[in-house]
Amino acid sequence: AVVSTQSTGNIPQHHDYLTVLRACRLLIEKRCSPDYVIPKGKPMNLSKEEVGVDLGDRTLNEVAKVLRVLHIEELRQLQTRINEAIVSGQMQTADPKTDTSLGQVGR
Repeated sequence: AVVSTQSTGNIPQHHDYLTVLRACRLLIEKRCSPDYVIPKGKPMNLSKEEVGVDLGDRTLNEVAKVLRVLHIEELRQLQTRINEAIVSGQMQTADPKTDTSLGQVGR
């Protein structure tokens, strides 16, 4: 079974889940390092966010909230890229020219 990691950033799919977990750990360590540039945005109050499931530990619930917010942000960025690709395709296929000899208006 291949572990799907489509929404984990730069981590490719791999058949060994331990390898995937190690890669996730390295990504998290990199993003939590003091040298990591924090993307600008307005602050968010995580106490208002819901995990969707109780993991039985307050710390795990907080981590799950952060991971969920990060996942949603990645999905938003993906959707933006998809929209840009659609617009680009439409710009190539759209034909704004009108041939008035083909139709009648107002009859």
